[in-house]
Amino acid sequence: MADNSSQLKSDAIFEQMKLHLTTDAGKALIKNIGLVYQINIAPKKIGFNEKVYVVDLKKGDCKEGPYEGGKPDATFSFKDDDFVKIATGKMNPQIAFMRGAMKIKGSISAAQKFTPDIFPKPSKM
Repeated sequence: MADNSSQLKSDAIFEQMKLHLTTDAGKALIKNIGLVYQINIAPKKIGFNEKVYVVDLKKGDCKEGPYEGGKPDATFSFKDDDFVKIATGKMNPQIAFMRGAMKIKGSISAAQKFTPDIFPKPSKM
C-alpha cells in the first residue's frame, strides 16, 4: 500500500461528511440519493499515491478505504486541492471535469447527483 500517512486537506471534509450523515440533512441525502461513491484523492497528480474514500449514501457512511460491497455507482478522482475547491463550492464540477481536474468512472447519472450540495457547509476550514 502506498504511504498515505501524509495529511490531505480533503481529510477534514470527509471527517465533516461522516458527522453530516448522522444529521437530519445527511439522512435526507441518503433517502434522496441512495448511491455509493468512491473518491480517490491524489496529493499532487491524479492516479498517483491516491487516498481512497467511500461516501456511502445508501448506508449513510463515509470512510477511508476502497468500497467493499461490489462496485460503487460512480468513482471520482481528484487532486487534493481541486476536491477541496469543489466540495466547498469554489469550483464548478462541470468546469473541473472539462479541465481534467476531475475524472469519473461508472454511471454518469449517478455522477450527476454528486454535487457540492451533498457536502456539509464548511464551518471554519
